[in-house]
Amino acid sequence: MNAAARQPEAAVQPGNGGGWGRSLVLLGTLGLFAALLWSLAQQVWQWLDRPVTEVRVLGEARHLNKAALAGHLAAGLDKPLLQLDLERLQERLLEEPWVHGARVKRDWPPAIEIRVDEEVPVARWGDKGLLNHQGDIFWPELKPEYGVLPRLNGPASDTGRVMAQFHDLNRMFQASGLKLSGLSLEARGAWTLELDNGIRVLLGRERVTERLGRFIQVYRQRLASEAQRIEQVDIRYTNGVAVKWKPQPEADTTAG
Repeated sequence: MNAAARQPEAAVQPGNGGGWGRSLVLLGTLGLFAALLWSLAQQVWQWLDRPVTEVRVLGEARHLNKAALAGHLAAGLDKPLLQLDLERLQERLLEEPWVHGARVKRDWPPAIEIRVDEEVPVARWGDKGLLNHQGDIFWPELKPEYGVLPRLNGPASDTGRVMAQFHDLNRMFQASGLKLSGLSLEARGAWTLELDNGIRVLLGRERVTERLGRFIQVYRQRLASEAQRIEQVDIRYTNGVAVKWKPQPEADTTAG
């Protein structure tokens, strides 16, 4: 009985050894498969991570030179495609004065595709800047074609206020057949505007609507016919206005 009882124990051990063997074979197979996958992944990565051969700039552009922008960006690419920092590339694009927004993505064969939103100038700001429709200042190289835009000026923190005032005042003047070409806000809060006929109007800080109403009435009745001779009109008075006339050339009194 004791000998018969020990036989099952001897019969179990060969079976356990076979199980470990199958496990080792399976682990070896999995390891080989993982190595093959890693090798394949490395080859695919190397195939994808090649130097960029093209930079494409998409989107409508009226003022922006897309070819020059693509060339400038391509000249600074010092890494293959998959190693490029797209966020940094986007920051570089936004440093360009005419770029309002930009989206950058990778493409294959190795290329960078950029879609830009161009700034839309609605006014000049001072002598060197431009304003977009959101009241943000940007500083491109100014060209003569921008001279037709209204010229605004004031503290940089008040661009939105100056733009809103310009639109409100311009509507008032257009109803009277006049048009604003410029508006300035001084640091102390006083407004000065310029009409498209060259007349400068000192408006001041208070009762703006009331003063402009008085100016428009006086202009229609007394000043319109003399507009070419007027340099400046001061309407900061309680009643009436003060007119500054342009200097007149002296008559030639030399005897013939």
